[in-house]
Amino acid sequence: MIYRFLDGLGRYFLFLGEVFHKPEHWREYGKSFFKEIELLGFSSIALVAFISVFMGAVLTIQTAINLGDPFVSDSYIAIAVREGIILEFAPTIVSLILAGKVGSNIASTLGTMRVTEQMDALRVMGINPASYLVLPKIFACLLFNPILIIFSMALGLIGGYYAGDLLGLVNTEIYLTGYFDEFEPFFVVYSLTKTFVFAFIIATVSSFFGYNVEGGAVEVGKASTKSVVTMSFSIILFNYILTDLLLQ
Repeated sequence: MIYRFLDGLGRYFLFLGEVFHKPEHWREYGKSFFKEIELLGFSSIALVAFISVFMGAVLTIQTAINLGDPFVSDSYIAIAVREGIILEFAPTIVSLILAGKVGSNIASTLGTMRVTEQMDALRVMGINPASYLVLPKIFACLLFNPILIIFSMALGLIGGYYAGDLLGLVNTEIYLTGYFDEFEPFFVVYSLTKTFVFAFIIATVSSFFGYNVEGGAVEVGKASTKSVVTMSFSIILFNYILTDLLLQ
């Protein structure tokens, strides 16, 4: 078990070395980068928006019910919702969802290219397939995932506000002031730091599994599943590590 883990970890770092090799044709990499932005970034906006609004709404409902004390100001409910969304729900939960959506897409796409020998064709043409196929995906995730998380934070707070208003759980004026009361800007920096790490994990781990597929279509599906499990485990592990390091 330990041997398999260390072997896989070593092959992962060797794969990264191949990915970050100097690109042969910068213009082609640029074209591929913008395609990945559309495929991996813009296609996720609707899903992130839907999840974030209801995530904020549910968090407000649960917090308001659990803190339903007449001596507890509604501003404290807003603070709790704000901290929950910014610190944990937006960066971690949305990244886990993106790992399932974006990561499985990357793994299955690269796996299909591997089993259909398209990567071998690129190598014959003098192109490093690892760098050409994976590097644009990494940069696309590193650029667009933080944008999605900021978008998720904003929509989560909006969803929480309207849930409290429509259900009559809070005084909306007092609740709104709580969003800005005792705000700590470093929490946003902390969340975006986690997001960059999670984006790198999503792009590289899914690419690693897809790139190293051996066999046929069945193995492509297995690789996609393994990549999602590994990404989820890695995100949760690094979430703990970064929280311990940055919020001490």
